[in-house]
Amino acid sequence: MPDDPRVSTLELFFDLVFVFTITQLTTVLGEAPTARGVLRVVLTLSVIWWMYGGYVWLTNQVAMAGARRRVALLCGMAAFFVTALAIPQAFGDSGVWFGVAYLIVVVVHVVLFQQASGAAPAAMLQIFRYNLAAALLVLVGGIAGGTVEEVLWAGAVFVTWGLCRFLTLSAFEVGPAHFVERHGLVVLIAIGESVVAVGATAGAHHLDGALIVAALLGLALSALLWWSYFGGDDDRAEQAMTAEPDLHRRAMMALEGFGLCFIPLLLGIVLIAAGERESIGDAFHVLDTAPALFLAFGAALFLVGETLFRHVLNIAPSGIRLVAAAGCLATIILGLQVAAAAQLAGLVIVIGAAFALEGATAGAPTAEAR
Repeated sequence: MPDDPRVSTLELFFDLVFVFTITQLTTVLGEAPTARGVLRVVLTLSVIWWMYGGYVWLTNQVAMAGARRRVALLCGMAAFFVTALAIPQAFGDSGVWFGVAYLIVVVVHVVLFQQASGAAPAAMLQIFRYNLAAALLVLVGGIAGGTVEEVLWAGAVFVTWGLCRFLTLSAFEVGPAHFVERHGLVVLIAIGESVVAVGATAGAHHLDGALIVAALLGLALSALLWWSYFGGDDDRAEQAMTAEPDLHRRAMMALEGFGLCFIPLLLGIVLIAAGERESIGDAFHVLDTAPALFLAFGAALFLVGETLFRHVLNIAPSGIRLVAAAGCLATIILGLQVAAAAQLAGLVIVIGAAFALEGATAGAPTAEAR
């Protein structure tokens, strides 16, 4: 296999299926805009993001050449699709289906990883013990239901994201270009889902000037999310990983930077999409508390995730973005007291001003043609 392969169309197909889970998480928040609903979304995203990352590491190590490997990967993709279908009722009637599908995702992953070269297969068998334990916790939780399920899912998150950080990862030769490109595609598709949320909501209402203004504000917010990551951080991340000669340290950069740090980033996209669904159609009226909080905390979490990402990979200063995250929270009052459009405009102004300020200092992101 090439040291640093390009992302294949099969992997892109896999990502399109995976990002369906983002849409499903947004649906969960729409149906349960409560603190418990948010908790369940966080647990679900953490669980599925761990194994999505596992498949990125897999295709980074093993070329999906030949019918057998491709069919196996498609089976893993199908199991991911079932988990996505089960998400709206994962803490209810579909909990067992989610658990069974997730277990299949884990098993297919370790079987395919045995096709890797060098010490990677043996190292993955060590990680498989944790993955299997997490999958069984999820499955048992689906059987038990209720609060027990939430506790067991939290245990699964701890077993994977918590304990696996202490394993030696030098057996995995992470290819930076492929790794960065794959995660960038997921972010791009997920941001696209927020655009779809804006368009779908707008499409359900009579088109007039007010609706167009609100939709364009939603689109502008999505464009700023794109700018935040694709304005240069993706390229700098690839350069930082390539320059790291120690394989364990490079793998930890991948695990922490593209794994842990992406959870708040993706959660931010989910929250924004949920908030936009409730705000675009009636944008010149005050918002209910939940969508106002979703918009503000979604934007803030995205910026915090990006800040943590920059810190882990040591690629750029982030103080301005943390200030912008605080500014995003301040827009809640606009949504609750003025109008949804005012809050959207406030978010666009706060984040846009932060990027403009970065542009006046060294190390600012610059938009590049993609």
